[in-house]
Amino acid sequence: MQSWIAVVCAEHVARGKAGGFMQVCHGKVGPLKRIQGGDVVVYYSPTTVMGGKEKLQTFTAIGVVRAGEPYPFDMEGGFVPYRKDVDWWPAEPVPIQPLLEQLDFSKGIRNWGAPLRFGLFAISEHDRQIIARAMGVDRAAIIINDVSMIVDQAVFPF
Repeated sequence: MQSWIAVVCAEHVARGKAGGFMQVCHGKVGPLKRIQGGDVVVYYSPTTVMGGKEKLQTFTAIGVVRAGEPYPFDMEGGFVPYRKDVDWWPAEPVPIQPLLEQLDFSKGIRNWGAPLRFGLFAISEHDRQIIARAMGVDRAAIIINDVSMIVDQAVFPF
């Protein structure tokens, strides 16, 4: 199981959560091919709306990716982004600022936002646990891949 941070505005995260899917990098298929079923994805939203100037800088969603290849979805108007299905976990949005000195990818780094510019990057197990805890994820409530499997504490130790 790999963990990822995907960078998407909060408005688009809300659409994905409501529809049970994720998109990254303006709907490109390549980044989604790196993500496998069972991987955990955390959405980070720098802004509320795409192209917006007002900073949000918040982790806005977390969930487990379902097995399967990325698939195209016609959003009309000629825009056909690729998606992957995700089982989103109950979680509260949490600002990134208080976590920066705890996360491996940002600890002690002045330009902590640099990896976020890629739109999708892998994170350590440590970072996933810090973020999930901060978002209030209850490990007892997590169900993976529609199997109704409660995550074992050894796999999800928080």
